[in-house]
Amino acid sequence: MCGLFASIGFEPERARIDIVAHRGPDGGGWQTYASAAGPVALGHRRLAIIDVSDAGLQPMADASGRYQLVFNGEIYNYIELREEMRAKGEVFASESDSEVLLRAYMLWGEEALPRLRGMFAFVIWDDRDKRLFAARDRYGIKPLYFAATPRGGAFASEIKQLLGLPGVSGRMNIARVHDFLASGVSDHTAETMFEGVVQLRGGECVTIDASRDGVLAAPVRRWYPATAGEITISESEAAERFREMLAEAVKLHLRSDVPVGSCLSGGLDSSAIVCLMSGMMHSGAGGSKVNTVSACYAEKSVDEKSFMDSVVAHAHTQPHFIFPKAEEVFARASDITWHQDEPFGSTSIFAQWCVFEEARRVGVKVMLDGQGADEQLGGYHHSFSFHLAGLIKQLRLAEALDTMQKRQAWHGVPIAQQAKHALIPLLPTSLAGMLRNRHRALTQHDWLGGELLREQGAGSTAFERARTELGLPPVTDLRTLCMNLTYGSNLSMLLHWEDRNSMAHAIEARVPFLDHPLVEFSLALGNDHKIVGGDTKRVLRRAMEAILPPEVLQRRDKLGFATPEQAWFRGPLKGMMNDGVEATLARYPGLFNADGVRALAADMLDGRKPVDFLLWRIVNLGIWGERFGVGV
Repeated sequence: MCGLFASIGFEPERARIDIVAHRGPDGGGWQTYASAAGPVALGHRRLAIIDVSDAGLQPMADASGRYQLVFNGEIYNYIELREEMRAKGEVFASESDSEVLLRAYMLWGEEALPRLRGMFAFVIWDDRDKRLFAARDRYGIKPLYFAATPRGGAFASEIKQLLGLPGVSGRMNIARVHDFLASGVSDHTAETMFEGVVQLRGGECVTIDASRDGVLAAPVRRWYPATAGEITISESEAAERFREMLAEAVKLHLRSDVPVGSCLSGGLDSSAIVCLMSGMMHSGAGGSKVNTVSACYAEKSVDEKSFMDSVVAHAHTQPHFIFPKAEEVFARASDITWHQDEPFGSTSIFAQWCVFEEARRVGVKVMLDGQGADEQLGGYHHSFSFHLAGLIKQLRLAEALDTMQKRQAWHGVPIAQQAKHALIPLLPTSLAGMLRNRHRALTQHDWLGGELLREQGAGSTAFERARTELGLPPVTDLRTLCMNLTYGSNLSMLLHWEDRNSMAHAIEARVPFLDHPLVEFSLALGNDHKIVGGDTKRVLRRAMEAILPPEVLQRRDKLGFATPEQAWFRGPLKGMMNDGVEATLARYPGLFNADGVRALAADMLDGRKPVDFLLWRIVNLGIWGERFGVGV
């Protein structure tokens, strides 16, 4: 796991790579090359994970010096690829996965990408043909940004590396800020919340020809299509195959030359990872315990320690517990926002920050996490609405009623409310969007009614924009919802937050649920393997029956890295939340309906309405603007 920088057409200062020294404290490199289009620069900061010797330093060149690589990520099947290439006569000088990636590109070119199992963002410079190739992994686990300048362009691991380059204004992209405020979504398009800074999305690549002087623009291509197949198999067969594929993914993700641990929330996903890890690590040579790190709270509404304790006892882990404190939220908010590059959606990101901070303190350099299961398996509770809509469309009304009854019994959601929500996916997209906007205006004091934001709200929703950009199907049932969440919206945002929080502490975060054979299998499974009655992620539950403790296997609530926001915001943080709202309004006077924002904040902080994530989004927007000097 590392940080990279690459520019073409001009020579920037080396500080562009050193800005992200936190991503790679184990070494750095910087090289420049000549081309007809102008200088080419490659920079790298290294976090040594596989082959920690100097043989893994970058930029990494092949023996002839023609190809130069800067790479951020891990290729988990590097051993198998290396053996395949050795059989073809290739000779390797190191044990690193970076060299395997470089030689795979030399041997197969762009066709090497589908062979890779891993997370990656990389740039390769061909110094003979004067071409620069950049690519990002299938789901966008590792970041790769781009900015055009009057003299060329630059790639980087983090947005802050590109700010201040000629032609990069650092101003607010109001359209994407609207999406974040209104829908709580970011990273759902190629655009960022900074004007002029874009990203290669998951599964995209680009080739830039610098063999002649002139325009360096090049089309971005999808090397990995955002699609899903269809599989029809029994529940028992689905569970068996899922268990085998998840176990294989975990085994590959344990490949490391430094200590490996895991985040443990007490939920189904992280607990499955921990229990599988434990079985593999105990049975290995010199078996060892899994170091787990968990966030706990005194507030019982969000505390999951009893479930964590069950997993710790069941898997015989070495647990580490941290207790995030309310008073630290604002004390750390500016630094977390700087590392995140963009505003983030809730104080759960603060809790995740604390987990990685503790992992670093106890000496764990690689952390496995359960990210990605909810998107591919319909694990969010709003998935029920789309599942019910699908059942109703198929006239499976008895199953729909059974689902609603069980959800009411297990989760306390009234049947009438479930039925109302299930109708929304059945409406035309334009009508559903109009009703949502009308509801928001009536119930939320038209807080987005400022002149600049109102203009942005007239078009399609953030989710619809993400869907159409990628050519994904409309969301009409659970299957299409999972496709859209995986490729188009939620997942890319969550991966952004996880990458920045982990790398801020020089920790490599790995996500076995996003091993692409497993994702492709999950997305191809029918809806009946995902939600059954009141159960979410049914195939995962069945797959883990003999592996997880019963208390966790039978959990039906969902928290994740939740924090007690309602108690915090109405209690010790109330004054700071009000001050934060006012600071945002003062910084961006034309953006919001100020009276509506104040009324909404008062409703939440005074107890007339439940505290919503949107209140933190408003406050954090101001913190972001202050830290980065973002203007409208």
